[in-house]
Amino acid sequence: MKIYYYVHTGHRTGLDRFRRACTIIRSLKDVDIILLCSDFRIANEAKHFGIDNSVGIDVIRNIPQIAKHGDKMIFDSDEANPIMLDDMRKFFSTFIRISDDINDQKEEGEFLISPYLNGSGICNAVAVDDKYFQQVKKSIKLSYFFGDDDYEKDLEKNLSFVKDLNPNLLLGFYYFLDYEDFLKDTFKNHYEFEEYDDVIQKSEILITASPQAALESLASGSKPIYVQREDYNSNFLELFKRLNIPIIKNYDKTKLIKIINSIEENNYFKMEQNCEKIAIFIKENLNL
Repeated sequence: MKIYYYVHTGHRTGLDRFRRACTIIRSLKDVDIILLCSDFRIANEAKHFGIDNSVGIDVIRNIPQIAKHGDKMIFDSDEANPIMLDDMRKFFSTFIRISDDINDQKEEGEFLISPYLNGSGICNAVAVDDKYFQQVKKSIKLSYFFGDDDYEKDLEKNLSFVKDLNPNLLLGFYYFLDYEDFLKDTFKNHYEFEEYDDVIQKSEILITASPQAALESLASGSKPIYVQREDYNSNFLELFKRLNIPIIKNYDKTKLIKIINSIEENNYFKMEQNCEKIAIFIKENLNL
């Protein structure tokens, strides 16, 4: 019997779920887990995130070609419809699902990890790696991390949103070569994808359209400002409101400047360190 962790990744979906998956798998330490990614490129890079065993499977329907009936699954994706999810609950002997939807509910035959829900078989928690809770000197005044994906080049289309603020730009993983060169020429102060952790931890203020980056920034004691992308769901908005993370919609430059100018007055809530809580929940329900 094997344990799998499926995560939805790709050049149109980014790496937010992947970063969360790596956090959870690392927190489980010696548990033997096979990470299944819906993108071969990041599966090949997963070892640099502390993941020993990862496989690219292209599409979610390929899961049964690798896993066997009775195996165990941790599932982080919103691709599956209710019928497919029900089939997976019956296929796997243990099915643990991760949800960001405030309107979601736990179904029979599954366990749930959610920042919004409580109850039997539910772990109310947000996964942020313990390393982000360490105290690091804030040596970068202002950074901009749009995200790991920008297929439509929305960052370029909305350059006026941040360009004259002269932020340090953190490049994403799925940026095309010519696009990356353009951004490097546009933002003289920029960081490569591999410098993600340093930028997140050392930035005093982080403007980002990545929900996971916003949470990691807050855990680091920084001051994140979240930009809601039109091509991303709004599942995190209620959580960010609770954490008092400022939210920008429609690339509202006037609001952004107002937030930055008054950011010292903003009472950010403190992130909870939940890795151990999540690890215990998963191990107990995997009967480990």
